[in-house]
Amino acid sequence: MTKQHLKPVALAMAVSLALSLSACGKQDSSSAPSPAANSTAPAPASTVAAADLGKSIFDVSELDPSINACQDFNGFVNAKWVAANPIPADRTRWGAFDQLAEASLNTQHDLADKAAKGAAAAKAGSIEQKIGYLYQSGMDEAAIEKAGFSPIKPKLDAIAALKNGSDVADYITKSYVGGDGQVFSFGAGADFHHADMQIAYANEAGLGLPTKDYYSDAKYKDLRDAYVAYIAKALQLTGATEADAKKQAADVLAFETQLAAASLAPVEERDPKNQYHFVSVKDADQATPNFSWDKFFAAQGVTVDKGFSLSQPKFFAEFDKLLAKAPISQWQAYLRFHTIDDASNYLGKGFQDNKFDFYGKTLAGQPEQKPRWKRVLGAVNGSMGEALGQLYVAEMFKPEAKARAQELVDNVRNALKARIQNLDWMSDETKAKAIAKWDTFMPKIGYPDKWRDWSGLNITGDNYYANVMAAAKFNYDYDIAKIGKPTDRKEWGMSPQTVNAYYNPTDNTINFPAAILQPPFFDAKADDAINYGGIGAVIGHEASHGFDDEGSQFDGAGNNVNWWTKDDRAKFDARTDKLVAQFNDYMPIKDKPDAHVNGKLTLGENIADLGGLNVAYDALQAAMKAHPEESGKQIEGYTQDQRFFLNWARVWRGHVREKQALLYLNTDPHAPASLRAIGAPSNMAVFATAFQCKPGDAMVRPDGKQVKIW
Repeated sequence: MTKQHLKPVALAMAVSLALSLSACGKQDSSSAPSPAANSTAPAPASTVAAADLGKSIFDVSELDPSINACQDFNGFVNAKWVAANPIPADRTRWGAFDQLAEASLNTQHDLADKAAKGAAAAKAGSIEQKIGYLYQSGMDEAAIEKAGFSPIKPKLDAIAALKNGSDVADYITKSYVGGDGQVFSFGAGADFHHADMQIAYANEAGLGLPTKDYYSDAKYKDLRDAYVAYIAKALQLTGATEADAKKQAADVLAFETQLAAASLAPVEERDPKNQYHFVSVKDADQATPNFSWDKFFAAQGVTVDKGFSLSQPKFFAEFDKLLAKAPISQWQAYLRFHTIDDASNYLGKGFQDNKFDFYGKTLAGQPEQKPRWKRVLGAVNGSMGEALGQLYVAEMFKPEAKARAQELVDNVRNALKARIQNLDWMSDETKAKAIAKWDTFMPKIGYPDKWRDWSGLNITGDNYYANVMAAAKFNYDYDIAKIGKPTDRKEWGMSPQTVNAYYNPTDNTINFPAAILQPPFFDAKADDAINYGGIGAVIGHEASHGFDDEGSQFDGAGNNVNWWTKDDRAKFDARTDKLVAQFNDYMPIKDKPDAHVNGKLTLGENIADLGGLNVAYDALQAAMKAHPEESGKQIEGYTQDQRFFLNWARVWRGHVREKQALLYLNTDPHAPASLRAIGAPSNMAVFATAFQCKPGDAMVRPDGKQVKIW
C-alpha cells in the first residue's frame, strides 16, 4: 500500500537499485585538458591542499574540451561519460545516481546473502535471521514455481464469492486489516493544521496506468490496448479462459477509466489543498453512504477522535457511486486483476515476466528484466528496509563521515539564513516568519538515532509470498498505530542505503541517508568546491524545499498556514512563474519537439535546485574566506568556482531510454537530469564569471530573464 498524502520531496526520482559502479579513472595532471575558460577571479582556497587530492576525486579527463562550457555545460562535463557508458539492458536509465545505487545494492547483496547463509544458526528473532529468511525464500525459485498461484487462491475465491456492493465494501475493509488494501490508500500522517499530531488519511489510488490522461488521451490508445492484453494474460495465468479473460480485462479498463476521470492530475496532486480534507466520521459516512468509515476504522482497530482526512472528495464520491452501480462482475474483475498484479513479483516466472513485459518493456522501454537477486532485494527493502539499513550502516558508514556532513549542513543552513535576511524583494514581516521557520529545521544525517523494533514480525525460510504479506501487515499495523499519537520528527521516511535525500514539510526536517554521503556527492578527502557543489548543493536543495511553491505553504511547525503578506506572495509567484516558463521551453527528447518539460509539475524541484545551488555557492565562499592562504590556487587547471559547478553537473550526468523519458515527463516532479545540470547555473551570474561566458551564450540568460528567488 502506498500512502499518497503530502509525499516528502526527494532530491531525485527514486533510484531503482541497479547496475555497476565504475570508479573515476586516474591520470597524470599533465594530460588534463585546459578549462573552457580560466576565471580571472582568485580561486577560493580548499580545506585540502591540492597536492593531497587524488585524481579520482574529479577526473578532468572526462571533460570534453571540444564542447564549449558556455554553450552546453552538461555536454562539456558529461558527454564523454555518457558516450562511454551505455545504459545496461536491465535499466531504463544510467547515471551518477544509478552508479552509486548499484554500489549500495552490491553491499546489500553481500549482507543479505550472508544473512541467508547464517539464518538457521542466527539468534532467533534477530533482524539478521529475518532478513536472511526473507531473502532465502525469495531466491527459492523451485518452491515458488511449485506453488503456482496457490498463495493468492484464497483471495481469488473470496472475490468470486462477492454478490453485491455491500460485499465489496466488506471485502475492501477486510483486505486492509491484512495490510493488503485496494482501490484507495490509507495510513497515518501529520495533521495539516496540527502537525504535532498524527491523523488518518484516505487517499485516491487504484489505477494501473501512470496518470488519468493515459485513460482518455488518444495518443495513449496503443498503451491502453497493451494494458488490456496484460490484464487478460494475468487472468489467464490463474485459470480464466481466453474469451473470459478478454471480457474481464475490458471491464477492468472501463472501471479504472471511471476512477481516473475523478482522480487528480500530477500537477493537481502537488497542491496542498488537494491533499487534505478533514471530515468527521459521521460526515464521511454521509459522503459515501455505501462505504462505512465507522465500520472500516473499527475493523482496523483505529480510534478516530474528531475526524480524518478524506483527502479527495471527488474520487471518493466516484468510488461510492461504483459500489452502488457497477455490476458485481466488473468489481470482481477489477479486484481479481489487482490481486494478481500486486502479487506477481512474488509468484512464478510466468507472472513476473507478464508484469515486466508491460511495465518494463512496453511502458518504460527496458529490454531485459533485472536478475532475480536484485528483484528479491527490492522486496527486502520494501519489507524490512530500515532493518537492512541497520546492517548497511554498521558495514559502510563511519562516524567521521557523519561529523563532516553535519559541518556542511550547518554551513549551508547558515548561508540560507543570510540569503533570506538579505532578500531585496521580501518585507521584514515575512522575512521574520521565514527565519522562524529556518530556526526550526531539523537535519537528520545518515541513519535514525533509534532503530525500529522488528519483534512481532514472523518470517520463515520457505514461503516468499507469505513472508512479504506478513511484512506488509506488520508495516501497516506499525503505521496506523501512530494515528492519534504525537508526530515523531526523528522518524525516517527513507532507509539509510537509499541514494537520495528529502524534505518533509509537515515535520520540517531535512534528511540525508548514509548512502548519498559518498562520491560524487561527498568525499572527506575532496576540496571544498567538490563537496559544496555536490552534497552542499543537495543540502541547500532540501532546505530550499521548505520555501518552494509547496513547502512555503507550511510554517516551521509543519502546519499548512499562510505566513506571507499578500504583496510578498505575489512577488514570489511572479518569480516562480518565470521559472515555470523557463522549463516549459525545454524539449529534452531528440526528434520529439512536442515533448516539453512541465514547468508547473517540476516547479518545486526547480526552485530547490536554484535555491540550493546559490546557497551552497555562498557557503563555499564563506569557507574560502576561512583559508585565505589557499586563495588563487587551482586544482588541475580549474578554480574552486569552476570545480563547484563542474561537480554539480557531474551529479546529474546520465541518460535515459526514450519511453522512460516520456513517462518521466508525464509523471515525475523532477526535470530531466541533463536539464538540472544547466538550469540553475544558467540563472547565476557567478557561473558566467567563473567560465568567462559572454552575453548571448546559451548558458547566460539576460538579466531580465534570470530567475532569482532565494
